[in-house]
Amino acid sequence: MWDERYNTEEYIYGTEPNDFLKAHFHELPKGKILCLADGEGRNSVFLAENGYEVTAVDGSPFAVEKAKQLAEQRGVKVENIVADLGEFDLGESQWDGIVSIFCHLPPALRQRIHAQIPKALKPNGVFLLESYRPEQLEYKTGGPQVAEMTISLDNLNTEIQGLNFLMTQETVRDVTEGSLHTGMAAVTNFIAKK
Repeated sequence: MWDERYNTEEYIYGTEPNDFLKAHFHELPKGKILCLADGEGRNSVFLAENGYEVTAVDGSPFAVEKAKQLAEQRGVKVENIVADLGEFDLGESQWDGIVSIFCHLPPALRQRIHAQIPKALKPNGVFLLESYRPEQLEYKTGGPQVAEMTISLDNLNTEIQGLNFLMTQETVRDVTEGSLHTGMAAVTNFIAKK
């Protein structure tokens, strides 16, 4: 599905960073940042433009190729990795920050990734997330078509252990990012620190 979606010249989620990331990236310590399911690179490139050392992971080689092109156009360096998150090892005490923007996974895989995040962060490392929440199914403006692929604060409270929560909010906001995120949306915003 993702290869088919990304196999186009259009940047389907645009080339500008996610608004939540843009407003809160300063919460991330300067250093090594991991972007999960980074797609076409809009968020990793933005972070690289702001002085971070960024590694971006996505399962679609088509998306990663577009991310490389975007980084080249903007004159920044991002380490892009094509990998299935089900097989990707986040490592231990490796990242100053981990960013998850609209990274919607099946529940078992999401729980496994979220369980790895605290140990993958360095001391004082920060995890920043924006996702659609179950109520998004009523808005129909983007995101998964089934509730179990969305992320609520209840999910995060259960799945993220050992971090100090700095921001936890469920809200409705305008998400206009390319052709596939368009309009008012029900989202979860989350920032936590090790």
